[in-house]
Amino acid sequence: MRLVFMGTPSFAVPVLEGLVAVEDVQVVGVFTPPDRPKGRGRTTGMPPVKARALDLGLSVYQPDSLRSPQVQSELAELQPDVIVVAAYGKFLPPAILETPPHGCLNIHPSLLPKHRGPSPVVTAIEQGDAETGVTLMLLDQGMDTGDIVAQRGYPMSSQETSEELTGVLFALGGELLLESLVAWVNGEMEARPQDQALATVTRKLERSDGLADWDVAAATLERRARAYTPWPGLFTQWEGSVMKLLEVTVSSLPDGLEGPPGRVVSLPAADTPMGVVTAEGVLALKTIQVEGKRAQSAAEFLRGRPQFIGSQL
Repeated sequence: MRLVFMGTPSFAVPVLEGLVAVEDVQVVGVFTPPDRPKGRGRTTGMPPVKARALDLGLSVYQPDSLRSPQVQSELAELQPDVIVVAAYGKFLPPAILETPPHGCLNIHPSLLPKHRGPSPVVTAIEQGDAETGVTLMLLDQGMDTGDIVAQRGYPMSSQETSEELTGVLFALGGELLLESLVAWVNGEMEARPQDQALATVTRKLERSDGLADWDVAAATLERRARAYTPWPGLFTQWEGSVMKLLEVTVSSLPDGLEGPPGRVVSLPAADTPMGVVTAEGVLALKTIQVEGKRAQSAAEFLRGRPQFIGSQL
């Protein structure tokens, strides 16, 4: 089986490694975005998928776009039986979708048709879903609207961050892909259409989403903190600086204390000695980071800035 792989970030690397290890699969090309400047030094860095592909001795292609007739011709010359996509980050035009006789299989980290679009993992955590999962689907010209080849559920623990859960789901998706790939190419599996009536669509996350809104419940903010890790994070403003709320929990307002949403109060727990009043409950702060400073425990921060208690954020 001749296979082209398309992917970008580190959590797509295990999927590629799994495919390379399959005896009957020949990865004839790896498509990944061009190298980009990264970090404060703006040094050029290659996508993690490219780095691993080169280690494995695979041919790497890095077009800016798949819409170029030259790129489409170059891919067609590889004669793939199937294309596997794992967090590639680009839409595939019709000419690419029609190239492999067995289609383009995509790993999507949700149980489609729920949570289509760019932020399925973030949305599952933010909404407090009890279960999420992964879908192996056929790509079409829509946004995650293609037929479903296989699915596997994953129970949520209410403690995952988006970064952690994304890695888990793509590992699960890689396993599902390896279990299904040969059978799919051999015509031993059938894809089923998605139920459009059950479809939900996620939106692209913006940095402004991370600004803490104290007029919602503490439980909502706690989910957002996990959902927005690593980006944009949950943050607030204090004395003209951004304060990142890295680790938070939900607490109740101690007896005898009161205050409007956004008021910083003292809490009795040693690891969360302070919190912020919300519309419902208190968001207890465990680890924070003031702009330009290192991350530190709330207890350490409070020892140096006891005046923080009583602040209005």
